[in-house]
Amino acid sequence: MEHYIPGTVMPYTNVQGGMFSLFRPMIEAADGLSLGQVCAVTGLEGATIQNWIKRGFVDHPVKKKYYERQFARILIISALRDSMQIDKIASILAQVNGDVYNTDDDIISEGRLYDYLCEAVRKTEIGLLSDETALKIIDEVVYDYNGPSGDSKHRLRLALLVMLFAYTSGRLKREADIYLSQLRDGSIN
Repeated sequence: MEHYIPGTVMPYTNVQGGMFSLFRPMIEAADGLSLGQVCAVTGLEGATIQNWIKRGFVDHPVKKKYYERQFARILIISALRDSMQIDKIASILAQVNGDVYNTDDDIISEGRLYDYLCEAVRKTEIGLLSDETALKIIDEVVYDYNGPSGDSKHRLRLALLVMLFAYTSGRLKREADIYLSQLRDGSIN
């Protein structure tokens, strides 16, 4: 099965400087992404993204443009939605960054959180993933993180642990769906 960059329809690629660094030049060059561009990268329907905004899961675009904060949050939600309810994803993000409309309570930028998730996913071998292994990977990923308060790193570690298992579950579910489709079609070898 081909692996995609989490939350996108783009084939996985190794990138130096964090996965979100692939998207920053697009955002900067276009002075924000249009809804159509966000949909093209994520494979999501425009109505889905607009629903997330309406329900308060993603901050409103600025003059119909999505910038780093909104786009990274959309990528995170998209990466986790195969295995978690959106309310639960929003709860995880609220534990890390509080109010979606206020950056003053954030312990990390959404872009960096997305980078950490992608790096943890990259280091994960699905068949070998355990709590202990996952926490070791997360500790490697967030080694340089210093949050604004004493419990910030603990909250970030737990949020990433939930996100990593949720993403992995979604990936396994997608693989199971492929095999089910092959079974139904009679094309299994």
